[in-house]
Amino acid sequence: MNKITLLAAGAALLAPLAANAETLRLSHQWAEGDVRHQVAQMVAEEVAAADVDLEIQIFPNQTLFKAREQYTPLSRGQLDMTVLPLSYAGGQQPAYNLTLMPGLVRNLEHGNRLSKSEFGDAIRETMAEDDVMVLVDGYLAGGFGSNKGCITAPEDVQGVTIRAAGKSFEEMLAGAGASIASMASSEIYPALQTGVLDAANTSSESFVSYRLYEQLECYTPAGDTALWFMYQPLIMNKTTFEGLTEEQQAALMAAAEKAEAYYLTEGKKGDDMARETFREAGVEIAEMSEEDFEAWRELAKETAFKVFVEETPNGQELLDKALAVE
Repeated sequence: MNKITLLAAGAALLAPLAANAETLRLSHQWAEGDVRHQVAQMVAEEVAAADVDLEIQIFPNQTLFKAREQYTPLSRGQLDMTVLPLSYAGGQQPAYNLTLMPGLVRNLEHGNRLSKSEFGDAIRETMAEDDVMVLVDGYLAGGFGSNKGCITAPEDVQGVTIRAAGKSFEEMLAGAGASIASMASSEIYPALQTGVLDAANTSSESFVSYRLYEQLECYTPAGDTALWFMYQPLIMNKTTFEGLTEEQQAALMAAAEKAEAYYLTEGKKGDDMARETFREAGVEIAEMSEEDFEAWRELAKETAFKVFVEETPNGQELLDKALAVE
């Protein structure tokens, strides 16, 4: 057998392996120290360790797509995976606005139950319409930060320019007399720095990873009573997943299960870490009382809840499914 024949034989042996090799691109907006990046990293590392010819290449810090521009390329198969606040895609699918609805989620365990409920099933059915599927469920809690007095009750946002992340929170805050400025969480720091914003609503993790303690005078953290909970899953293009081998799919699902447990545990730690980080930075800490929470919730029912039902196909049915989860 001559040298050329040997090379051809070697190439033939390697061809099936090359055909099965796959690299997936995962984009997100977060810094590498953020729990959402760590969830993505855990999935990538677990899949690599499974040795199934599957690699996940992560693009953090909006290096591939801007924060609010990831859902559309994902649904079109131009991106394979992302960790995304689902309400960012509420313009494409109004049902997603319910995943950042004030007063709907009581704590992270409650959020986890919502993800696994009939409400969660309905959200996943909506995703499937866009060729998207969930790999890792996850809610994160958040709070308020302000340079115009502490925010605990609705009257505290009167005349304040605030960023609130999602349509439903914006509607509630506008109902309390706030001026709304819409932007991704990655844009809050410069907006506070330049005076475009007086205040912000975002996750505990984003308050820390974007160093917002450098720009804020008062922080109302997530505690026993928290108003702000946002669904931020790791999602994937469904057709891409179905095109993987059975072994690759199994490795990906096993990695996702491990990452989901980590996400819940670290989410709880993130709330405590944010409180301490702001305290150590000399920022005033305010606490939201149960009475404050109920005042916000009543306002939300008259604003965000009402608008959601009016504007969303099957909106009342979806809201009822979410409210039914204890």
